[in-house]
Amino acid sequence: MFFVWLAGRVRVNVLVVGNGGREHALVWKLLQSPYVHEVVCIPGNGGTATLERCHNLALSISDFEGIARFALVNNFSLVVVGPEVPLAAGITDYLQGQGVMVFGPTQAGAQIEASKAWAKALMRDAGIPTAAAAVFATAAAAIAHVQQHAQDAPIVVKADGLAAGKGVTVAQTVDEAIAAIEAAFGGQFGAAGQHVVIEEFLQGQEASVLAVTDGLTIRPLVPAQDHKQLGDGDTGPNTGGMGAYAPTPIVPPALLERVQQQVLEPAIATLRQRGIDYRGVLYAGLMIAPDGTPNVVEFNCRFGDPETQVVLPLLETPLDRILLACVQQALADLPPFDWRSGAAACVVLAAEGYPESYRKGLPITGIDAATDTGALVFHAGTRLKAGQLLTDGGRVLGVTGIGDTFEGAIAHAYAAIPHIQFEGAYYRHDIGHRVLNANPSHLS
Repeated sequence: MFFVWLAGRVRVNVLVVGNGGREHALVWKLLQSPYVHEVVCIPGNGGTATLERCHNLALSISDFEGIARFALVNNFSLVVVGPEVPLAAGITDYLQGQGVMVFGPTQAGAQIEASKAWAKALMRDAGIPTAAAAVFATAAAAIAHVQQHAQDAPIVVKADGLAAGKGVTVAQTVDEAIAAIEAAFGGQFGAAGQHVVIEEFLQGQEASVLAVTDGLTIRPLVPAQDHKQLGDGDTGPNTGGMGAYAPTPIVPPALLERVQQQVLEPAIATLRQRGIDYRGVLYAGLMIAPDGTPNVVEFNCRFGDPETQVVLPLLETPLDRILLACVQQALADLPPFDWRSGAAACVVLAAEGYPESYRKGLPITGIDAATDTGALVFHAGTRLKAGQLLTDGGRVLGVTGIGDTFEGAIAHAYAAIPHIQFEGAYYRHDIGHRVLNANPSHLS
């Protein structure tokens, strides 16, 4: 097959679309492969700008024509799309139409993240376990629904469309639910909030299972656990993610196999039944009940952030081989993925004021000192200007530690953080608190 010949004989060039911590991690892992010659990141960030054999290209992620032209003229064998927004806008469809190989689902497949209502309908058709839900196109109808179900509080209110991970409210009271509904229909999330999904509240712990698929075969990566809320003790507003660790003991191998059979395979089969050829990442956000029952909270159509920053450091199989196998529908021919033992933990350093308003352009120092400790520092909201690294986003950096145990990985990440300085830097001090409190024995 083409994939075997390509991976075995030729060093390839790969183009990565995006500018966050996820994309920095993807580039970093791709460059470790003996089969990868060069990576270009569009538009990239301050971290990708300093990686050997990686170059940033100042194009917009919405400039599909410019991305296609660059890939074709410069002989880039594969485009890897990081963020959900260009996937939902149809970047894969456009690039494939120009003869470019793309890792990432088409616009039809990306609906699984771009519309929570669409995803709920797919889960219903596939028999995938998930919370009961109702979809509303007006604030009045949604408010009437929560008032009729006041006894079911807490109540989950979700903007239907893409809201950068911030469109979900777990309302403890009916008044809070009504406020969230009014905010969504009032324009807080733009067009993403013109429909809302009202869901039952599920008890348990959230976990992330990122799986890669070629549309026929689907394989999970090691499961991770994210920390969505801004403050210590899981308090404050939802964010894009303040830290993560992998592999999470909340999803042991037997449960991961159950997720494979009850969630991942039915999802891909149902997409195929709908005529959707889904090649890329299918990310299942799960709620694991106290009795171990998994329910899908949401699906995403791309690698998670910051989950990627803890999953990829544990992966030993060359990443480009996996991605090319997915694109060329040859995933079943790959041997089982290789993983290093131990654990990885990532702590996000955010700008003061995130997830609301925050300043940009603040100098960052101490990255080299942090990496000298052995930690990995993945750039998210940074840019390089005249040799000076500056803040350029809400989530600025992700500091990842790796260790033989969870305790070691978490301690490694936190030991590196004091070396890094920028004005107003904020981070959670309790990443991994669930696993530390549980004191898992299988990694000790």
